[in-house]
Amino acid sequence: MSLVVMKFGGSSVADADKMKHVAGKIAAKKNAGNKVVAVVSAPGDTTDDLLEMAAKIVSNPLAREMDMLLATGEMVSISLLAMALDSIGEKVVSLTGPQAGILADDNYTRARIKKVNPRKIKACLTKNNIVIVAGFQALNPKGDITTLGRGGSDLTAVALAASLEADSCEIYSDVEGVYTTDPRVIKDARKLDYLSYDEMLEMAGSGAQVLQSRSVEVAKKFGVEIHARSAFSEKQGTIITSEEEIRRKKMEALLVSGVAFDKDQVKFTMMDLPDIPGVAAKIFSRLAKIGVNVDMIIQSAAVDKKNDISFTVCKAEMKKTHTELDKIAHEFKTPQVVFDEHVAKISIVGIGMKSNPGVAGKMFEILYKNAINIEMISTSEIKISCIVDELDMVKAVEELHKGFGLFRKK
Repeated sequence: MSLVVMKFGGSSVADADKMKHVAGKIAAKKNAGNKVVAVVSAPGDTTDDLLEMAAKIVSNPLAREMDMLLATGEMVSISLLAMALDSIGEKVVSLTGPQAGILADDNYTRARIKKVNPRKIKACLTKNNIVIVAGFQALNPKGDITTLGRGGSDLTAVALAASLEADSCEIYSDVEGVYTTDPRVIKDARKLDYLSYDEMLEMAGSGAQVLQSRSVEVAKKFGVEIHARSAFSEKQGTIITSEEEIRRKKMEALLVSGVAFDKDQVKFTMMDLPDIPGVAAKIFSRLAKIGVNVDMIIQSAAVDKKNDISFTVCKAEMKKTHTELDKIAHEFKTPQVVFDEHVAKISIVGIGMKSNPGVAGKMFEILYKNAINIEMISTSEIKISCIVDELDMVKAVEELHKGFGLFRKK
């Protein structure tokens, strides 16, 4: 008997009819001879609604209380889904993240899983129950409920699949898998049958809102193969697995697998910094201490013993970044701090880039021919990212998608 972990996103359980539909899919999986653990997100836009409600009450809420608030969304889902399964004759138990044995560190609102103790889940499965687990939640060392960051239900599912040594980890959403780019923006985007962990990590980190990047990191670490698929279709989705497994199937790696974009970016520049050792260390260590995650970084060549450092952060961290940089600028006495929130990051990703030279040149040529100015560039072995004006974002994605032959075949 196989053990399957099934995860359903908020759009899959947004209303009563969808809850019943998901219950039917879970029951069908169980009745096909599998043990089933289902992980569920909060219904629809519940998390956003709760955040909006909190913002109307206080501008800077206590992180502990935000976790208490946000965790309620998943508890709505697990109880309603358990009721739906019970109504069709299935034996079912719902568990919160802490009840399921998910233990995390003490970072409220963005906790990291330290350990999973699946004893209670295993006991429930032994009694032939379907187990419904609240995604996004964990228990911290203080005995408080905490949350795993946006998209944390993906992480819950993968962590449970790893600890339970599940035979399959299926992540369900309202799309049929991972596409060459967002099909809502580029209509002829093509669904990918296979994607390596590293490609998925790069795409998730570049703005593709398919899987939480931390969940892919855990999947790669523990060898959990993920099947990203639609909750409303029986078609095969996208298998996210190791590069070795992809090559074992004798599939030719695509030169470029996808084009990702992210307009949730702010570019900061500290100007006229003294060109002495330790300046960059001071800036980025200070930002790290206040929890700012820096993405792309570029430093100009020194002129008159001064240089500029530019970098990007997400818009949610714009205010605290600006506040900290102003303090640092005051300490250096001369630097100016400027920022631009009207930028976007465009990235091309593909393991085929490892063995094919000239990809960067082709990308830059495509952008040049379409009069799209590049403000910053960052590269890895399988990714090239550029910062462009946000007004050029869609055009850049369209032309890169077309230029690298990623469109769906007619």
